Amino acid sequence: MALDTPYRAIFCDLLTDQTLDILPLRDVQFDDYIGRAGTLSGTIPIPDEAIAARVRKVEEGRTAVYLERGGDLWWGGIIWTSTLQSSGRGVLTLSIQAATFDSYAGRRRIREDIHLPVPIDQLEIARLLWDRLQSADYPGGNIRVRTGTETSLTLRTASWRRGDETLYSEALAQLAAMDSGFEHQIMVYRDPLTGERIRQLRLGAPKIRTGATDLVFDRPGTILSYSFPRDATRGGTTAVARGASVNTNAAAESRPLMSSERRADDLLNGNWPRVDLSSDHNEISDPRQLELMAIGTLAQATGPVVIPEITIRLGGVVPPALLGRSARIRITDEWHSPGLDARYRIIGVKVRPPERGRPDTAELYLEEA
Repeated sequence: MALDTPYRAIFCDLLTDQTLDILPLRDVQFDDYIGRAGTLSGTIPIPDEAIAARVRKVEEGRTAVYLERGGDLWWGGIIWTSTLQSSGRGVLTLSIQAATFDSYAGRRRIREDIHLPVPIDQLEIARLLWDRLQSADYPGGNIRVRTGTETSLTLRTASWRRGDETLYSEALAQLAAMDSGFEHQIMVYRDPLTGERIRQLRLGAPKIRTGATDLVFDRPGTILSYSFPRDATRGGTTAVARGASVNTNAAAESRPLMSSERRADDLLNGNWPRVDLSSDHNEISDPRQLELMAIGTLAQATGPVVIPEITIRLGGVVPPALLGRSARIRITDEWHSPGLDARYRIIGVKVRPPERGRPDTAELYLEEA
């Protein structure tokens, strides 16, 4: 980041959140999404030995980084890799790559038996997984992610076995992908009373929604550019889910459990071609869960997959908590005649801070509201 950037980078200890330093960070890009981890990349310049001594405090896997803009936290996550580089002229830099706190669940494995035979709220199961991976039973595992009290209308059973080495992120993804599932994200913000940095698990069933009013983006106006890709290779009209291999006869070939075929009859009856989807869930041995996985797969990718994207200029009217917000998109051009006026939900955001004359912009990824 240039010295006149509206952002500042705060480096902290991952487990205690104690501030280690505030360092310049250049060539920054960061993004965040609902349902999967976002990323950050940037470069710390090292002009002298004094700065080098400070930068040495940044340790991969145990250092968190936050980006702050106008007093608000816009991004937070864990530094996982770094690269020390020296140019031909002897200029030293440290490039860092980080991922949002969600990524920690992808570095932890379930190493106990978790058996929930009595149906409970699916969001309670998601919180249980985060509480277990941060439990005092696993020293060094508490990264201070807070859980809430959200509820849904869907009750589920669930189980994971010690020895399967299932990633916590995989377990969460399996739950979320079932029919009538949920969305999850870890947001960062400052407590308005104490100023403490908060890492908060957000859950929403079936969707995460933020804010009571629509953000309005116009072209011509705030929208600098847009794209509306339609991809029929990612969607389908039928789906089958495959589970664990079950074989009670040692002399017979081992075959996986399979759900029934689920079909998008509305599209097939409307002369859409048959396009088959399949998903693998090697740790699921419950036929009922496989049926829910097949239904969920088809619901998320029926027909062509469309993820509209707009690029906007960031300004004071754009809040940091964009994920889950409803946006009203109004476009007037040769294609959209007499004009597009539609509501979408923001499911992803990629920010490019200003640098070398480039404006502060954000790419917003959308789905129909």
